[in-house]
Amino acid sequence: MDSSLERIRAKIADLEVKLADLRIAERELMALERAPARKTTAPRTPKVKPKRTQKGSAPAHPTISAAIAEVLNEHGALPAAEIAEHINAGGREIEKRSVSYSLQALKKQGRVRIRGGKWMLPKGRSKPAST
Repeated sequence: MDSSLERIRAKIADLEVKLADLRIAERELMALERAPARKTTAPRTPKVKPKRTQKGSAPAHPTISAAIAEVLNEHGALPAAEIAEHINAGGREIEKRSVSYSLQALKKQGRVRIRGGKWMLPKGRSKPAST
């Protein structure tokens, strides 16, 4: 009986040694994960913006949001696809997806609303009455 008990204790001692080795390995791996090696990169060079010789010499496009508000102010409630068509007809290349994203952002800001699939300005900013 002593021999089996001694074998069990020897096995437990071996397992404890292996467990201690695994804990050490775990700590080393955790230390490696926390401190990733830094990559050396060349210092960034600042971007040089082209200087304008005359104020307003380049044709400035309004932001997409401003263009949307302008179209809705002129034409009233419209679906997103028609808003994109009106902006493109005005000479600005813009995708329907960009208009859709901008409309969602404007909706969150409370600057536009949607009813029946048509986007419109809030009541205080609706299309002016023709005289």
